[in-house]
Order: sequence, then structure tokens, then C-alpha cells
Amino acid sequence: MNDWILIIVLTLLPGIAMPIGAVFAGFEHIRPRWLETEVRHSVIAFGGGALLAAVALVLVPEGIKNLDLLLIVICFMSGAVALMLLDVLLAAKATPASQLVAMLSDFVPEALALGATFAVSKASGLLLAGIIALQNLPEGFNACREVTKSTHYRISQVVGAFTLMALLGPIAGLTGYFVLSGFPAVVSAISLFAAGGILYLIFQDIAPQAKLKKHWAPPLGAVAGFLLGVIGKVAVGA
Repeated sequence: MNDWILIIVLTLLPGIAMPIGAVFAGFEHIRPRWLETEVRHSVIAFGGGALLAAVALVLVPEGIKNLDLLLIVICFMSGAVALMLLDVLLAAKATPASQLVAMLSDFVPEALALGATFAVSKASGLLLAGIIALQNLPEGFNACREVTKSTHYRISQVVGAFTLMALLGPIAGLTGYFVLSGFPAVVSAISLFAAGGILYLIFQDIAPQAKLKKHWAPPLGAVAGFLLGVIGKVAVGA
């Protein structure tokens, strides 16, 4: 298979995980009710664990390869500050699209990094694609529930919107592969920027939502999400 075709597949499949997660959000009533609550919070925590795996196992290791310490600090913190400002803006606007924008804010930079990383290391590219897919499933699940709860949009409309968003993955991935792969310092900067933003997102949005009083299973979802990232890294030998 040609590399550019493989890039399209590797960036499209993680994107498709978003509408798949949204479809699962349509299964409203799990009985008993405590199990429904536990499952929802565990799914959120799983997404947080997968995001943390992407930061720790791929984005930061790739990001620190080609930059000096000052640029590492600047790029990493810039990502966190950018996500914070986006969070503030979305909170002020309180628009139905806020969840979609929040998902794109980490998906697009990751897809860019994936395409560029694949040009250098196919194993690392495969690993990153798998981790992005793992995180997008619970992100799609959670975002769909929040959008349908706070707006008049139906599940089918949200799934359609998420499917269109998935098409941005191949565009970003091919851009990273053909345009950015010749600039390793830029790829490192994008990886660190995405890592900083994701880390902010984990502790601002995901971790607080995952906590559930008098329930102890949801944190195991975070452990499972991170563990799958570790398994993937060992499996590809990256």
C-alpha cells in the first residue's frame, strides 16, 4: 500500500471513532441506573487515560527530539494556554458547537503530527493512530451526550456532524506527511503544542467529569486507557 493511502486510512479511522462513540451514546438506558452512571464515568476516564498515553508515549518523546529546552517549554505551554483561552471563549459563547470545537482542537494537531511522524517512523505513526482512535471513541460518546442534552439536535444529526469532522483527519495527516515531514523542528513543535493542550484538557474537563462520589471503578477506566497505549507501544516496538 502506498504511504499516502496508508496515511489517509490511519487518519480517517481515528476520526470515524468519533461518530462511532456518538452512536453508542444513543443507547440511553442501561439498567440498573447506578450501572449507567458508572459506565458513563468510566468511559470518560478511559478517554482521559488514552489522551495521557498519547502525551507520554508519543507526542512528548517525539516533540523533544529536535528542539532545545527553551523552545520545548514555549511550545508545550503555548498549547496549554491556547486550550485555556479556547475554553474561556467557548464558556463565554456557550454555543452548541463548543463540544465539536473542543474535540477538533486536539484531533487536528494530532493528525498533523501523525502524518509527519509516519514519514519518519511508521511504527510511531501506527501507535499514534491507535491511541487517537482510543481517545476519540469516549470523546465522541461524551460530546454527543452533552450536545443532545443541551440542544435540540438529535443523535443522527450529531453523528452526521462528527462524520464530517472525521474528514479533516486525512487532510491534516497528508499535510503533515507531504509538507511538514521535511521540517522536523516544526513537527516537534506541533507535537509539544498538542501535548500541552491535551494535558490541560485532561485536568480541566475530563478528570473532573470522571470522578464519581462513592464509586471507585471509573479511575480504573483511566488506567485501562493508558495501559492500552503502553501495550500498543510494546507491540509496535516503538
